Amino acid sequence: MSDFASQNSWLGSPLVSLFRRLGLLAGLLLPISAFAQGGPPAMPVSISPPIAKRVTQWDEYSGRFEALAMVEIRARVSGFIDKLHFKDGQFVKAGDQLFTIDKRPYEIAVESAAADVARNKAQVELAELQVQRGAALVASRNIPEAENDTRKSNLAVAKAQLKSAEAALRNAQLNLEWTDVTAPLSGRISDRKVDPGNLIQGGQTGATLLATIVSQDPIRFLFDVSEADQLRYQRLSMAGGRPQADSSTIPVRIRLADETDWKRTGTIDFVDNSLSLRSGTIRTRAIVDNKDHLLTPGVFGRIQLYGGEYDALLIPDSAVVSDQARKIVFLVGNDNVVQARPVTLGPLVDGLRVVRSGLKADDKVVLDGLSNPMVRPGAKIVPQKGEIVAQNK
Repeated sequence: MSDFASQNSWLGSPLVSLFRRLGLLAGLLLPISAFAQGGPPAMPVSISPPIAKRVTQWDEYSGRFEALAMVEIRARVSGFIDKLHFKDGQFVKAGDQLFTIDKRPYEIAVESAAADVARNKAQVELAELQVQRGAALVASRNIPEAENDTRKSNLAVAKAQLKSAEAALRNAQLNLEWTDVTAPLSGRISDRKVDPGNLIQGGQTGATLLATIVSQDPIRFLFDVSEADQLRYQRLSMAGGRPQADSSTIPVRIRLADETDWKRTGTIDFVDNSLSLRSGTIRTRAIVDNKDHLLTPGVFGRIQLYGGEYDALLIPDSAVVSDQARKIVFLVGNDNVVQARPVTLGPLVDGLRVVRSGLKADDKVVLDGLSNPMVRPGAKIVPQKGEIVAQNK
């Protein structure tokens, strides 16, 4: 009787009551566990085939602007700087007066040369009269023929001396003209290197540097093209898909470091005749309009060089995911199962990413839901029709 009572006491204990509750909870969780074994419902995802379009390839390079022409201003004659006619850094036009050298010594030289010309003209006139008279005297046999020949010789010498005096006069006038130092081209002038009152040296050698001028419009853009790109351009030109390198019709687009759009346009005007053995690149130059004078020699920029046209497939940049060093696009097969496809990407065109390889025109690309962990390779999804929209500019 005591054993039975003890057994009943154990059945009514709290431990047995806990076991009964756990059993009831397991019974309630059983349907949920069974549901979990069946998997979650398929995720709805928008899909669309890529856009097939013929696009223009623009290859990007870095480079710097340089002036079309730069001239060092040096005087052709020596003397004291008398006047200054510009402000440091201003824009000047071709022919504008920049410096004035003391003219007085050169004015005196012009007057002296003019006097020499006048004296030699008188000598020529006298010699001509003597020759005319000598001809008459020879005819009347009053002077010998030899004396008349001497008079003719004196006339020739006088004419030669006159020509020499006239040349000396032109040289003196030219030196006087060179006392006005003018701008040889239009552009922006540097600061003055010599102040008025200083004695400068002129001439062809050892002349004093007075200032420098760099042209502003147009301006050049200098950059280097790799050997691989140069070979591609040459093959493209041979196939007729691009003008030859010596043509001035190859278009370029340029933007500055603080710009996002390629607003500035130009053309290639020079390609070097050999590649650099050190860098394996070829020096290339474009010419660009600079009417607003914003572009300054030495400024850094980016250039896009026309590289021909090709057929491409376009998808949104958001449809591309990274897998370590690879770029991957998620596709949906006929069984509505997600699969990963490695792709090779190109530039952005009309707001969409160019896929160079890895896609076909009839592939179904996953457009959204990529951040959802349920949209992964091997997962089954519910495809919904999506649309890829290009931002035509």
